[in-house]
Amino acid sequence: MGKVPMKRLLARIGLLTILSCSLSACAKHDEEHHEEAHRITATTPVSRDVTIKQQYVCQIHSQRHIEVRALERGYLEQIPVKEGQAVKAGDVMFTVLPNVYQAKVDAENAEAKLAQLEFDNTKRLAEKNGVSQNEVALFQAKLLKAQANAQMAAAELNFTKIVAPFDGIIDRLHHQHGSLIEEGEMLTTLSDNSVMWVYFNVPERRYLEYKATLDKHQEDLVVELMLADHSKFRYAGKIGAIEADFNNETGNIAFRADFPNPEGLLRHGQTGTVLINRVLPNAVVIPQRATFEILDKRYVYVVDKDNVAHQREISIQNELDDIFVIKDGLAVDDTIVLEGSRQIRDGEKVEYEEKAPTEVMAQLKNVAE
Repeated sequence: MGKVPMKRLLARIGLLTILSCSLSACAKHDEEHHEEAHRITATTPVSRDVTIKQQYVCQIHSQRHIEVRALERGYLEQIPVKEGQAVKAGDVMFTVLPNVYQAKVDAENAEAKLAQLEFDNTKRLAEKNGVSQNEVALFQAKLLKAQANAQMAAAELNFTKIVAPFDGIIDRLHHQHGSLIEEGEMLTTLSDNSVMWVYFNVPERRYLEYKATLDKHQEDLVVELMLADHSKFRYAGKIGAIEADFNNETGNIAFRADFPNPEGLLRHGQTGTVLINRVLPNAVVIPQRATFEILDKRYVYVVDKDNVAHQREISIQNELDDIFVIKDGLAVDDTIVLEGSRQIRDGEKVEYEEKAPTEVMAQLKNVAE
């Protein structure tokens, strides 16, 4: 073979040097990337007051909502109210033509006066031994019967005026002036909207939690109302009643929350969403990403004082957007693996970088207040 020219030999040596440096740089980069991928971060649980929010679809009712019906048959003579009008207790809402009932009152009053005269005459005769005491008792009974009939006629006349039994708002009028009304026929409805009763169904598990809170710390259970346009009602409510029985088909029980309604915004028949805020004092919380799941059970890696990681099962009390509220399994002085748990085996010694729990919680998107 001929000799390789010096110029070509130097070019080949330079190329080998460049390739060697490139391979070395790549190896170094891969090593750094490998170390970065295996970096483990740890933190500790936090003890803090946590507000738990639950949402329930609800039906809104007036605290008093009644059907106004005619008490007697007749023609509607007057309707001094309008649809949607606010009325006070005692205001006249409807008047049924009273002529017939007024005539009956007059007749019964006349019968009562006649019976009174007969009784008085019989009593005077009895004092002169003109009649027996039995006859006096007979005319006295006749008088009492006539007086009772007069009172009944007067009551029937009063029935021709239908008045509001409480302050409220008139609903749609079902009949107009001059209509013939039968006894018991519905004329309108009347709603007392000063306080609204909001009904919603609660599962049995939540019922037990709420009942425990109501029995011990009723002020810690704050009830809010979200309206159909997703605006929040400005007044807070409180739990007013819990029904006696669970629904066997759904496993739910009905709650009633009472909301003041001074501005009259809420009306009977509305719908919305109840938001119940329950405060858990001194709850132990951890980020959700610090946990992993095996066969429907939740675990974390806890690092002991010798830097050995141990797999530990935990019990979740409540789940929020980014955090878990721990029921059992962790304490605030435990060190848990936050990131890199997939690189760890149970009982393995690990090196980790520790982050302050306040810093970790501040980085979460939605942390319960």
